[in-house]
Amino acid sequence: MNFQLPQVSNLWRRQRAYWRRNVVRSVDHAEVNAKLDGEAHWSARFGFMLIMSAGIAVLGLLLSSPAVVIGAMLISPLMGPIMALGFSLARFNLAEARLALATLGIGVAAAVGFCALVVYLSPLQAVTSEILARTRPNFFDLLVAIFSALAGAYAVIRGRGETIVGVAIATALMPPLAVVGYGLATLNGTVFFGALGLFMTNLLAIALSAAVMAKMYGFGTAMSDRSTRVQTIGILGIFAVLSVPLLFSLHQIAREALASRLTREMIVSYFGSEARVSQLEMDFSAEPIVARATVQTPQRRYDADQQISARLRARLDEPIAINLSQILVDSDATLKEREQRELETAKRAQGESLRKATEADAQQVAAELAILGAQSPSAVNVDLARRFASMTAESMPGIRLPAWRALEVRVAVRHPGWTVMVIPPVGQIPLIPFEDGAAVLTPKGVEAVVDAVWALKRWGITTVLVNGRVASGEADSGDEREKLAQARAAAVTAALKERGIEVAPRSATSGTVQSAAEDEYGRSVLRSVELVPDTLAEPPSAAR
Repeated sequence: MNFQLPQVSNLWRRQRAYWRRNVVRSVDHAEVNAKLDGEAHWSARFGFMLIMSAGIAVLGLLLSSPAVVIGAMLISPLMGPIMALGFSLARFNLAEARLALATLGIGVAAAVGFCALVVYLSPLQAVTSEILARTRPNFFDLLVAIFSALAGAYAVIRGRGETIVGVAIATALMPPLAVVGYGLATLNGTVFFGALGLFMTNLLAIALSAAVMAKMYGFGTAMSDRSTRVQTIGILGIFAVLSVPLLFSLHQIAREALASRLTREMIVSYFGSEARVSQLEMDFSAEPIVARATVQTPQRRYDADQQISARLRARLDEPIAINLSQILVDSDATLKEREQRELETAKRAQGESLRKATEADAQQVAAELAILGAQSPSAVNVDLARRFASMTAESMPGIRLPAWRALEVRVAVRHPGWTVMVIPPVGQIPLIPFEDGAAVLTPKGVEAVVDAVWALKRWGITTVLVNGRVASGEADSGDEREKLAQARAAAVTAALKERGIEVAPRSATSGTVQSAAEDEYGRSVLRSVELVPDTLAEPPSAAR
């Protein structure tokens, strides 16, 4: 069974007819041409925006900041005249092409001059990695320019997303343009001509790619088939001429990257896993290639240069000379041992310092307790290990429990981390006062309970007798006086139990009015509750 395949020429004609009928006719050629005619003209806006974009770009290159360079691309206006140049080539509109070239030429000259001025006035003029990346064009740079141009031409034809696509075109043009200004300001011919070559290559590639895209969408269809073929062959020939040196440059960059990687790996392999290559510089312009490296190693190798050079020559199949600087360092095991010794020494020094500080602090605590409490130093006991200080106070006229407790609090606050204990003189506990006819503890009464509990705990007493008392005139009858005395005793009992002090079950209450005591000490003495330590229990007294 025979299948007759259509001829290639017929298939090509059908495809062209379909493209013209369904794609080319959908484009408003007059509107696109009118827009591009306006973009080809010089304007103050174009010049200002291009100069500002170039200034931002060169500052980003000097700072080695990709973010700043991207900011310059966002405001670059180069897309308009370049697209106008490409479309004018597709239409063989030489007048518009000359106008677009003039606009680009003036703008580029102004931008390069402004960049050179910025660099000349800048205190930062060192060659950064961002600058070096624009001095050696390669085939990938050409592809970036071509893809950006195709996207830009499509956006112009379809009228969608020109601003975003303009950023892609500026990516291929603004950084090398700024580097040209840098090379001019620093009189660095290598940087100047390298960046200029990259800029001109990308500019030509973008214009020609735009022309190809314009031709595909029917711009310049009035040309004859022969003129079209000549135009196409010419564009392809220019691309071929541009590609050859760029392919060689890309091959050279790949070769240098491979040589740098192999050199580093070979050095580490020769010296062992404990060695470190801290610095590696490759001089590919020398003959033979020279590699200078600094190696940190625990053991010196005297024949390392010759051995590594021989191995690299075998791998790279080209002559290379190694110049090593060996710095002796301790191995990881030695470093760990040294770090352990230093850590132990630091701990001992810290412990000794802490001990001395604790001893000094202990002396200060003891001195404050003795001086403020008007006691002899022998009354103070200090435990350094527990950071504990206690003082057994001797009885002093006019000094009551609240004063001893305040002394303890004061010294403890001044020395955080220490436990301070003042043991007051053993004696009677102050009465717990109440308001006239009341059985509820007042703030003054609560404070008296707190003082009493503090003293009882310092004495080691956990159980007390509680005696409620009533003054004259607080109740009308004996039963009411008894009930008031019991209520006061109950209120104090509850407060004591909350604070860890037990009340003996034989606690007594006294509602009897004792006129003699009242006449001698006043009514407030009997309007109270009396606390008697269980170990010192005596018959309830009338007064204190």
